[in-house]
Amino acid sequence: MKNLTLSAVALGMAMSAGGAVAQDTVMVGEPSWPGARIMANLIGQVIETRLGGEVGYAPGANAVIFAAMDGGRGDIDVHPDVWLPNQQSFVDQYGENVTLSEGSYEGRSGFCVPTYMAEEHNIRTVFDLATPDAQSLFDSDGDGMGEIWVGASGWASTNVHRVKVRDYGIETFLTPTTEDETVFYSRLRDLIENQEGAVFYCYQPHYVHALYDVTMIEEPEYDAALYTMVPADQSANWFEESSIMTGDEVKTVRVAFSNSLYDRNPAAASFLENIDMDAGELSALTFQVVEQGEEIDVAVAAWIEANGAMIDGWLGLN
Repeated sequence: MKNLTLSAVALGMAMSAGGAVAQDTVMVGEPSWPGARIMANLIGQVIETRLGGEVGYAPGANAVIFAAMDGGRGDIDVHPDVWLPNQQSFVDQYGENVTLSEGSYEGRSGFCVPTYMAEEHNIRTVFDLATPDAQSLFDSDGDGMGEIWVGASGWASTNVHRVKVRDYGIETFLTPTTEDETVFYSRLRDLIENQEGAVFYCYQPHYVHALYDVTMIEEPEYDAALYTMVPADQSANWFEESSIMTGDEVKTVRVAFSNSLYDRNPAAASFLENIDMDAGELSALTFQVVEQGEEIDVAVAAWIEANGAMIDGWLGLN
């Protein structure tokens, strides 16, 4: 990692008796999904406990967080969980004033069904959803159409999966829904308890894979020539102009932060450059918080205590 020396120097200056380096409060954005909220808290606790800094938290959607980071005024300084290429349009728009961490973890996304639906009803691919049988199997409200949850409003991935549902021919048989994740997962619990049909946008790492026995169904292998996604903030006709007939490429998930932190809090900036979370560790934390009911700050504090060597690496101390 290119800034290990800078990290160690910045950390030493930040914690020295003189405190010559300015250490402004770091405002960490909190997107709505569990992994992002956990990463936000983890970042905040490291800055507070290891760098001796002050941290605030600001809930917001991707567009709001990126615009605030670009402004550099300290309204929001950090996006804790940037999924690429889903959020690439924001990186392209604000890249001059926003830096991405060198470290990352791998993310995968697609559609999931409970494994009993895959095994008992042979729902194995996205094209198995574009049938009259699927229309009946996934009709939980009795209106004659099945339902498929494509994500929550405000997620970049939600628009992607709306396009997929249309272009795979699924929309003829299943209606895409976009309720909040908490609302959907409450409904999913009931559907699975009753062994009923459910199909939904899913990704890894995510606690759902530990919570339930689910299967990510197959899509055609990613092909850039068959994957055109026009961002909603670039065209009012993004839905009509987009076309997707292929699965997603494997995601890279990084932390983003405002370049203004290099002047306002260089120790935090150096730490954020080097942060390198493990996907398995994050999945375990999301399961603890969402399913086991642990408070985020308690679960994260215990994780930090148990992973001191990893944290030292992020801080350039080993």
